[in-house]
Amino acid sequence: MRPLYRHPAPGLQRLGTVVVLLTAALLSGSMVGGGAAETPSPNRGDHGPAASTVVRTDDGAVRGRVDSTARVFQGIRYAAPPVGDLRWASPQRAKPWRGVRDATKPGNRCPQAAGLIDAPSTTEDCLFLNVTTPRVPGKRKLPVMVWFHGNGFISGAAGLYGARRLAAEGDVIVVSPNYRLGIFGFLAHPALDHGKARNLSGNFGLEDQQAALRWVRRNAAAFGGDPGNVTIFGESAGGTSVCAQLAAPTSAGLFHRAIVQSAQCTGDKWSPGPPTWFPLPRAERQKNGLKVAVKVGCANPVTAAACLRAKSVGKLAKWSDVGVGSGPTVGGGFLPLSPERAFATGRFNRVPVMQGTTRDEHRLFTAAIEVATKKVTTPASYREQLAALFRPADMRRVLVRYPVARFHSAGEALSAVVTDWAWGCPAEDRDRALAAHTPVYAYEFADETAPWFTTLRAPDFPTGAFHGAELQYLFDDEQLPGPQTPAQRQLSTTMISYWSRFAATGNPNSSGRPGWTQFQSDGWVQSLATPIGRADRNAEHQCAFWKTIDS
Repeated sequence: MRPLYRHPAPGLQRLGTVVVLLTAALLSGSMVGGGAAETPSPNRGDHGPAASTVVRTDDGAVRGRVDSTARVFQGIRYAAPPVGDLRWASPQRAKPWRGVRDATKPGNRCPQAAGLIDAPSTTEDCLFLNVTTPRVPGKRKLPVMVWFHGNGFISGAAGLYGARRLAAEGDVIVVSPNYRLGIFGFLAHPALDHGKARNLSGNFGLEDQQAALRWVRRNAAAFGGDPGNVTIFGESAGGTSVCAQLAAPTSAGLFHRAIVQSAQCTGDKWSPGPPTWFPLPRAERQKNGLKVAVKVGCANPVTAAACLRAKSVGKLAKWSDVGVGSGPTVGGGFLPLSPERAFATGRFNRVPVMQGTTRDEHRLFTAAIEVATKKVTTPASYREQLAALFRPADMRRVLVRYPVARFHSAGEALSAVVTDWAWGCPAEDRDRALAAHTPVYAYEFADETAPWFTTLRAPDFPTGAFHGAELQYLFDDEQLPGPQTPAQRQLSTTMISYWSRFAATGNPNSSGRPGWTQFQSDGWVQSLATPIGRADRNAEHQCAFWKTIDS
C-alpha cells in the first residue's frame, strides 16, 4: 500500500498510483536516530540483574530495554549509511564501534514524502533494525522471525510494529529492519548498474533486506536465536518482498521458511492505475528511471550517476511514486526471474510457505480513495472504474455478477470486484504453483468485525476483514486498536501460535489449537475468524467466473 494523494489526479488512471494506502501510512510519530556509543557502567556489565539488556554483536555492544514480557533493542545499525557515493550502492558492512551503544530508540526512517498524516523523512542514514526477544530467552536457541514492513515500497518503518506479544507468547526472536524506499531503494537506471552496485540497479531495497538477513546469520545467537532457523515474513509490500526473496538466487540459505501476507507477487494489474509495487520488467522500470533522471536535470547518461547523487533528498523523494512508481525490478541482477515465473517453474528457494490474504482486501483502498478524493463511490463512478479495468463485454458481465443492489453501497461493490479479481483468486493460483514444489499452508483472515483505524474515517459500508486488518492480531499498533472482544483476543493468541509454530517447525499445528490442513489445491484454506474454520476460497471469491474474464 501507499500513502494518500500527493499529486493531483486528472483521471481514473491515477487512482491506483496515488492511493496504495498501507497500514503504516496511517501512523504518525517521529523516529529518531540510533544512539551514540557510551562507556559501560561498572554496575551494568556482563553480570547482575541488568546484564541481559546488553548484547555484543559482531560490530559492537548494544544496550536495550527489558520489561515484564520482553527485551527490546532498537536502532541497531546493520549496514553503513547509504549516503554520498553509497547512494544507489549495494549495502556495505557497518563500521564497528567501541563501548556500548544505546539501543532504546528506533533508528531513522528511510527517506519518504509525507503520507496521510506522517511527516516526511529526509534522512538517508536509515539502515537500522530492531530485535525483540522474550524477557528470558533461556538455554534453547529460539526461532528467528524477520519482518519486512509494508507501505508500497515508498513509506513506513520497522519501528511501527511492536513485537513484544509475538516474541513473548510465540517464544521467538523478532527482527525488523528498515530498508531503502522509493527512488532511493528502487531506481533502475543504466548509469547505476554495476560499479557500486553488486547487481544491476533497481533492487537496492531488496539488497538491504538481504544484508539484514546476513546480519541475522552472524548475530542471532547473541540474542538467543537460532541462525539455522530463520523465517521471513511481511505484509503487503513486505509480502511482495518475501516473494522476491524466495525468487532471488542470492538469498538461498539465508532463511528457512516464508510467510506471505496480502502480497502482490504475480500478475500486472490490480486497479485502474499502474501496478507500482508489483515486480515489473527491467525495461519498464528503467524507462521510468530514465524519465525521472531527465525531470531532475540528469539527462546525460555519462554524468547521470554523479548528477543524481548530487541531488538533494527532498528533490528526489517526490519522484518515488511517479509513473510506475517504486518496486522490484525483474530481469538480470538480483531478480533474474519474476516471482511468478520462478514459482511456476520451481526455480525458487524451496522452503515451507504460509500464504494468505484478508477476505475483504480492497475495502481499505476504496475507503482511502474516498477520503483522498472527498468523493463517495457512486453507481456511475463504479461503472467508470470497471470500464477502466475490463473490456466492454466483460464489464457488462461483471456488473451483472456484482450489481450495486446486492451491496450496502457502490463502494462495497467495487471493493468486492477488486478483492475477488486481484487478491483472492491470484492467491489461489500462487498457492497451487508453490504447492507443486514445497509445503504450503494457506489462510484467509476473515474476522468481519476487525477493529478499524483510529486515524481514518470509516466508509459508508462495513469495513470487514480489510487489507492489513490482521496486523493488530500479531503486533502492537498505535493506530489499530487491537482485539477488542474475548473472541478476538483468542483469535490473536491462536494466530501468534500458528505464526510462531510455523517459524519453529514449518508446520503451524500444535496441540490445543484448531487443526490446519496443508494446502491441497482444492480451494479450501484455513479461515482465521471467530470461530476458526475452513473456507472454500474459490467459491467465496467466484474464481470460476473470473477465469472467464479477459482483463
